[in-house]
Amino acid sequence: MNVKTALVLLVLALATIFALVCVLLTRGRAPSTCQHLPPEQEDTEDGQSLVFADLTPEEMAQVVRYLQANLGLPLVDASRAKPSDNCIASVDLQVPAKAEVLRFLDGGGARPAREALAVLYFGNQPEPNVTEYVVGPLPTPAYHRDVTVQKYGGKVPYHRRPVTGKEYMAINALIQRELKKAPQFLTMCCESDGTDLAILTTAPRGFESGDRTTWFVLFHHVPGTGYYLSPVGLEVLVEHRDLQVSRWQLRKVFYNGRYFASTEDLEQEFLARTLEVVRLKKPQADAVLGSMRPRHPPDSPGPLQFEPQGPRYNVRGNHITYQGWSITFGMNPNSGPRFFDIRYRGERIVYELSLQEALALYGSNCPGGMSTRYLDGSFGIGRFAYELVRGLDCPFTATYVDRHYLAESDTPKTNQNSLCIFEHDSAVPLRRHFSDSQSSYYGGLRKSTLVVRTISTLVNYDYIWDFMFHGSGAVEVHVHATGYISTSFLHGQGTNYGNRVGPHTLGTMHLHHMHYKVDLDVDGQLNFLETQDMEYEIIKDPWSMQNTIERPYLRRERLEREDEAAFPLNAPMPRYLSFASPNPNKWGHPRSYRIQVISFAGKHLPINSSMERSVSWGRYQLAVTRRKEEEPSSTSIYNQNDPWTPTVAFADFINNETITNEDLVAWVSVGFLHVPHAEDVPNTVAVGNSVGFFLRPYNYFDEDPSVDSPDSVYLSSEQDTRACGANPLACLPTTAACAPRLPPFQFGGFLNL
Repeated sequence: MNVKTALVLLVLALATIFALVCVLLTRGRAPSTCQHLPPEQEDTEDGQSLVFADLTPEEMAQVVRYLQANLGLPLVDASRAKPSDNCIASVDLQVPAKAEVLRFLDGGGARPAREALAVLYFGNQPEPNVTEYVVGPLPTPAYHRDVTVQKYGGKVPYHRRPVTGKEYMAINALIQRELKKAPQFLTMCCESDGTDLAILTTAPRGFESGDRTTWFVLFHHVPGTGYYLSPVGLEVLVEHRDLQVSRWQLRKVFYNGRYFASTEDLEQEFLARTLEVVRLKKPQADAVLGSMRPRHPPDSPGPLQFEPQGPRYNVRGNHITYQGWSITFGMNPNSGPRFFDIRYRGERIVYELSLQEALALYGSNCPGGMSTRYLDGSFGIGRFAYELVRGLDCPFTATYVDRHYLAESDTPKTNQNSLCIFEHDSAVPLRRHFSDSQSSYYGGLRKSTLVVRTISTLVNYDYIWDFMFHGSGAVEVHVHATGYISTSFLHGQGTNYGNRVGPHTLGTMHLHHMHYKVDLDVDGQLNFLETQDMEYEIIKDPWSMQNTIERPYLRRERLEREDEAAFPLNAPMPRYLSFASPNPNKWGHPRSYRIQVISFAGKHLPINSSMERSVSWGRYQLAVTRRKEEEPSSTSIYNQNDPWTPTVAFADFINNETITNEDLVAWVSVGFLHVPHAEDVPNTVAVGNSVGFFLRPYNYFDEDPSVDSPDSVYLSSEQDTRACGANPLACLPTTAACAPRLPPFQFGGFLNL
């Protein structure tokens, strides 16, 4: 071996040793922490979104102090108020009139006065009633005006008010006193003295206007588990209309298929051995149906989504900007999430997008189940949107926002971290193509979406409300249902109304229907409604005239009046339905946004039902009406407890007015039928239990606006696909070679119950 060869081998050996040392030194070293860049400053609206901002706790407190000082009536804190007292039931934002807002946003007009809507229960009056006041201007109120008659055509009768927590406490105390009259029966049937049984309300409360008589269902309760799966077969009917709690009465008792006049009668039949008793052992925590405790220790963590350089969206107060989107968000304590002034690329597309109501209607052969029609807005869809669990309800690195409300108390409450905002990589391309014809190339764009999410827990059910904003200019609205099913005690022909899911538990069939308001302003306020669908025409082939072709063609139609634009639930609807502008795009078509509904709704209540008008929005999968300031919502919180004379009946909105070149509103119903089954225990999964709708650009642009996305990828056979400058995917090993900044896990959701 000559000297030159030996030197080459020595250099190679040293280089190898150096490389191995580097590997050994860096092995196990944690990657550097991701360095977040400031988000793009697209927010130039200069506080205009504050015209829609939810009230602050300070503003709510100011309204309470003003009313206490200026009404000239004794007011009791609602958390302590008896039915015979006066109290402030709630305080929320009074959304200004649209014309005022647009003059401010678009015309340089004055900012509308900031006002609150206060709901008061007047029980200490000769004619008890519910009254609504507009109070302003905020932050220092100086006036109030009664708007009840203006809104509803008359005073709101007192029996229509939602049941308060204080009222439920008094009802529970009454039930406990009555249960003490059947001690031996309770010991035999339930291994209980009644004090450890959970009590669940039903609604509505009777059969005609003025009734306030409610069935309550009793369950075994094991702390830390869902009692909803453990009915004991006992249900009681309580009349609680009288303003004096001492006059409330238990009117009927139901047990295992039989009805009794009182708990004393139930006890007497038990002692006389004329009552068939199903003996239930008190469930244990380790064996109860409703336990969600993990059955196995934690495993390795699953995939984690993170932003290597920080969020690409910007949140300032109640305003979000993201890749051309501008969104103003808020929360109504009754009806839930609401959005205003949604713009894409500087143009307003939606003036208002808001949830209106969620209906859950049950069937059963037990009285509580068969009479239940929950209208969740009267309970509080927004109020009961609690803190979200970081890393499970939303991504760990999402932005979390507090929401404030004032209801059933003179003191504002805060649901911290109860709304989240995040960018979501759906792991599917928004669009792509691989070319193997004529030339070789690949073009694509990943489907990244901005998601705004909140989750409402309405006793047993959890509704996940998603509002998504896509790079294509589309808005997607979805609701996922999870949580616990509501159940009845299995007896008789119970399986005609559901499936057996436990030893004595019937998972009762029910439907979920949700209603949304969509005030689209497509290239301006004045729009018309256009439908498109397909038909076949049979023609001779024009090149020989010897054969026939079934040729599809496009049938276009403009709908002129509201009656034409009210599409019954579960009936065929045009596949393409669009809000259109008189202005054309580059290719001569009206600039439009299409409404695409994804729903598997159950059947609506029969029209001849005495309570159908209270949920008459459910007649239609889609209805388009002229926008009116006096028709702000399709329902009312007062409809739950008097559905027989509804305070707001949506059917009255549809009166065949013209809808051509008018300011229009789309009212969208989505839902599904749920027949509970074994896999709904312990919890209903969200898979397959999701419905919603899309707002999609349809000739609104001259081409897909996502072509301008910086996330676009183009690869060709003539380029070096590994070059970072030409292919952003090639940059990821460097730009994403860092550990995400994860804040410490915290959860305080149990503090404000």
